[in-house]
Amino acid sequence: MNESPLYIQIKQYIEDKIDSGLWSVGHRITTEMDLAEQFNVSRMTVNKAIRDLVNKGKLQRRPRLGTFVSTPQQKAESPLLDIRNIADEIHSRGQEYHSKVKVQKSLIATDDIATKLGVMLGSQTYYTEIIHYADDTPIQLEVRWVNAQYAPDYINQDFTQITPNQYLSQACPLSAIEHTVEAIIPDQKIRAALLLSGQEPCLLLNRRTWSNEKLISSALLYHPASKYKLSSKVSL
Repeated sequence: MNESPLYIQIKQYIEDKIDSGLWSVGHRITTEMDLAEQFNVSRMTVNKAIRDLVNKGKLQRRPRLGTFVSTPQQKAESPLLDIRNIADEIHSRGQEYHSKVKVQKSLIATDDIATKLGVMLGSQTYYTEIIHYADDTPIQLEVRWVNAQYAPDYINQDFTQITPNQYLSQACPLSAIEHTVEAIIPDQKIRAALLLSGQEPCLLLNRRTWSNEKLISSALLYHPASKYKLSSKVSL
């Protein structure tokens, strides 16, 4: 007996139809009302299953027409050994970029922050949380700490008009970067920001940047693993 939540069962049913080829790209899937009757559940439960698959890129809603199987999405790609402005990356793929600033504030450095930025306890630092979108899809959650001594105007920027990368590249020209990458199961906060379903994993890029040997910022960059990949090219 399948003990998964009903919306998960409905999701799996739809995905099985798509993955088996029974429902091909462009196919109009069974209506929410019919699925609700088929599984003996409310339309709200069916809607949640479909919404998760829309966010995952497997389905596409068309107002007044229904819900259709999407063309498989090509993953967005960023270079691992370089830093590019995410707005430029998104525009280069023919998509519209915008961002939502969740947090922008000053912080006094605790033990953890002092370690991240190489500053003394009690130093002034800046902190931002920003969601970056490709069209209407959240593609990156950026969590960043900045050394206020070296980028004093960071806190005054309108990050819906300029990205942190753009500002810091101008104010503190890059001289060195440090990267680590790992796959994680995100917590509820990250899942909500990136509209992730269930236990969909994230790619976490942990990045620190220097300018003239001064440690400027430390950032955690979260990406939906189903929509994003990192690559590198090394000449030998």
